[in-house]
Amino acid sequence: MADQEQADVRLSLARLRQEHEDYDAAINAMITTGCDALRIQRMKKKKLSIKDKITALEDQIIPDIIA
Repeated sequence: MADQEQADVRLSLARLRQEHEDYDAAINAMITTGCDALRIQRMKKKKLSIKDKITALEDQIIPDIIA
């Protein structure tokens, strides 16, 4: 992977991590205030989707090591 591509992936990864943290904070606030359970569940699904994207990007950065 070229240096520029890797830098772009790392930038995307940082943005997704921040978005994941934002969703976590929002979910905790919704739970604290007693928000609708369906809304909380939807937010958790979005957060999980972001986590999957983070994992995929991390796999691009970290090379597979064949043991």
